[in-house]
Amino acid sequence: MPCNVRALGTKTTTTRRNLLLGATTTAFSGMSSKRLRAAIPVTIGYVSPETGPLGPFGAADAYVISVLKPLLASHGITIELRDSQSDPNRAAAVANELIDNNVSLVLVSSTPETTNPVADQCELAGIPCLSTVAPWQAWFFNRGGDPTSGFSYTYHFFWGLEDVIAAYTGMWNQISTNKIVGGLFPNDDDGNAWSDTGRGFPPALLAANFSLINPGQFDDLSSDFSSQISAFKAGKADIITGVVIPPDFTIFWNQARQQGLSPKIASVGKALLFPETLNGLGDAGHNLSTEVWWTPDHPFSSSLTGQTAAQLAAAYTAATGKQWTQPIGFAHALLELAVDIIGRASDPTDHQKILEALISTNLKTIVGPISWGNGPVKNVCKTALVGGQWRRTPSGPFQYDLVVTENAQAPEIPLGGKMEAIGS
Repeated sequence: MPCNVRALGTKTTTTRRNLLLGATTTAFSGMSSKRLRAAIPVTIGYVSPETGPLGPFGAADAYVISVLKPLLASHGITIELRDSQSDPNRAAAVANELIDNNVSLVLVSSTPETTNPVADQCELAGIPCLSTVAPWQAWFFNRGGDPTSGFSYTYHFFWGLEDVIAAYTGMWNQISTNKIVGGLFPNDDDGNAWSDTGRGFPPALLAANFSLINPGQFDDLSSDFSSQISAFKAGKADIITGVVIPPDFTIFWNQARQQGLSPKIASVGKALLFPETLNGLGDAGHNLSTEVWWTPDHPFSSSLTGQTAAQLAAAYTAATGKQWTQPIGFAHALLELAVDIIGRASDPTDHQKILEALISTNLKTIVGPISWGNGPVKNVCKTALVGGQWRRTPSGPFQYDLVVTENAQAPEIPLGGKMEAIGS
């Protein structure tokens, strides 16, 4: 089945009210009788960047929580949502606040700047913590993780650098280039992981016959990328890559065009995940590319509601009027896992019993199957990753569509087209 993201925004006979009612009905009809046992009241903490430069990652969290609130209440679960404000220190502080409130489980999502400080505080306090939306190496090694022993209380599900490198190079190999890559790596946990000379992009690109120009790391919220642009021009980079927060990429791309940098490909993490970034670029966003972790065409369904990925995305658009974004699926999956873990714990108010249930998880979620034991380290479960390209759609309901163009690592995710060079 071809990928057709834009179809979500086209007019159908289904009304907004019917979509919302359908989602609610499905939610309750999809609950298993096993999980409807007498509920012991428990409180779960949830930390994500609701505001600040990482705000697009957390934009869907409040929506997902609000939609699932009646279902969570039926299990005796109350969610305490905390905003990290895109600040690692704030993330650690609100994690400690939740720990002091004696939550049974902490959920955290979206970039190492949020997941890592929260996971660290939970590990120190002996509180089970489940995290996502950060490459596993940036979550594990940047916290001092030892592959032989791992962590005791903190577990993670997402893809790794090996997966994003494979997705990117798979896209790049579809277009004729000189295989010279310019790297944009900020001085943060993601930038450190992506530029790591042992585990990151430098050795992997060399092994794949690409050369990397790395002009050095820069601080987030930079306002001048002239030095990077000059280095990429001097090195004749046909490809730009990196992991950049949304406001930084907008500044870089506008300055690159003004200064005559015209690569054939630009595949960038973080910033290019979100339609808002592309919308702000106007026509200049056409054929920019990124990693793709979740779309309406992913062939998975919710263990809580029975909704397919397409139905969840459509319900979000109907309720908010906004285009779907990738974190919707992972926010939903976090709550799927929380309900499953709480439901299987012999005493959901006992942290050790919660931890035992977390470790024994084996659940099919809207982002795919989640279990621990077969990952790269004991605390990590990897999820599917493909690559995609943004296409300008001036006649559609939204300015851009995200088209899957590379799926070699996850052929179950349908392709929507082939890679096209920027400017074509």
